[in-house]
Amino acid sequence: MHSDSATDVVPGTGAGPSRGAAAADADLGLRERKRRATRRSIQVAALRLIADSGLDQVTVDDISREAGVSPRTFFNYFPSKEASLTGDLPILLSDEVAARFEDAGPGGDPLRDLVDIMAEQAASDGTLDPELHQLRRSVIHEYPQISAMRMDRIRSFELEIADSVTRRLQADARKRGLDDDDPELPERGRLTGVVMLSLARAAWVAWLEHPDDVSLPDQLQRSYGQLRSVVGGASGD
Repeated sequence: MHSDSATDVVPGTGAGPSRGAAAADADLGLRERKRRATRRSIQVAALRLIADSGLDQVTVDDISREAGVSPRTFFNYFPSKEASLTGDLPILLSDEVAARFEDAGPGGDPLRDLVDIMAEQAASDGTLDPELHQLRRSVIHEYPQISAMRMDRIRSFELEIADSVTRRLQADARKRGLDDDDPELPERGRLTGVVMLSLARAAWVAWLEHPDDVSLPDQLQRSYGQLRSVVGGASGD
């Protein structure tokens, strides 16, 4: 799983942490922010070097030196220089975040909660950078194999989200005394994964058009509201 800072309260739980848990979460958050900063510095170094010199001419040692880390640290974050070019996913779903999300019911809206997690992580990241995004796009455009790697990664992540949503729906069913083996639950999980990634992409594109006018967290919430409006309109609500 990916590493990220755990949220204090998963949307829908209605309960906050104890004082000891809050201190642990704060410490975890600091460590994870440092890890995010290191992860980003590696990506920036890789993109800039490869944009200037070409994929075949740049080594992991070159990237590590530019990022100010050791090659060992590089490989703690990425398995290859190609992997460092593909960009991060809309949610870094750590074990802690996944566990809280899956145990947030019964009730609630899994898609709503995923959007809230995305928005919270985007707000706490502090590294959202349209210029970096444009640099990544130009590099990926030059190397189709990197684009293919990114698409494979996104498909795998979609399945990861679908599985997490399915586990939550099954847990909800058990808490309600219902059948947790209902075949519709995995289908709903898969659909939620597809919709979540589509919503994230739409919000990202809209934000990139006017990054100074709206924050990405606000745009994610806005896109969710628009999705609800579209679905409600289509269903006649």
